[in-house]
Amino acid sequence: MHRFHLPPEQCRGATLALTGSEAHHAARVLRVQPSERVTVLDGAGGEFLCEVAGVDKREVQLTVRERKIHPPSPCQITLLQAIPKGKIIESIIEKATELGAHRIVPLLTERVATRLNKAESAEKGVKWQQVAVEAIKQCGAAWLPKVEAPLTPKEFLACAERFDLSLVGALQGDAHHPREVLGAFEKQHGSRPRSVAIWIGPEGDLTLDELKLILTAGAKPITLGPLVLRVETAAIYCLSFLNYELRTAPA
Repeated sequence: MHRFHLPPEQCRGATLALTGSEAHHAARVLRVQPSERVTVLDGAGGEFLCEVAGVDKREVQLTVRERKIHPPSPCQITLLQAIPKGKIIESIIEKATELGAHRIVPLLTERVATRLNKAESAEKGVKWQQVAVEAIKQCGAAWLPKVEAPLTPKEFLACAERFDLSLVGALQGDAHHPREVLGAFEKQHGSRPRSVAIWIGPEGDLTLDELKLILTAGAKPITLGPLVLRVETAAIYCLSFLNYELRTAPA
């Protein structure tokens, strides 16, 4: 069944309308027909089983047949990802969406080759948000992660956001396995964290100054194993582990 995305404010009635690029994709690429069943995701937990009521050049009309509301995850995971070379960041955003990230913050660290001004950062944020939209349509996720415009680590930390637990992938000797860190948190607090931030560095890793800044802000260093992982592998490793430990593993 084909999936489409509409923002929550456009999913309140008994009839929905696909317009713009979604209408073009439905009508011109997929060639949906009246009475065909499709799914609409609003990215805020809403899943709508719809029947195509009409198709024209600019709009596809849908009749809602069933509504499902999916609760948010018991743990919201924020991925703080240094921007790698090329288009690898788009693949990371796609996989992070599939693995249930709540939020994705691309980072402009010192060893990131990309340099962006404020306008370019905002433009990238919009572009990369659309990558996440396409990912939920592919995988069927009910919740759409927020993809922020790129920030430096210092800029992000200046926002003084609070997380139950903050982790940073590190090669230093005192880094612990993430399961040890989660276990220590649960032992201290009597519960699992409900919000987690995970920092992943770029090719060449974070600089010592950046790592010190992040650790001083309260992040716990974690090891990702004995091998040096590619940036995209490190992100998938961490998100897969956290997704299993905090969302699907028995308490």
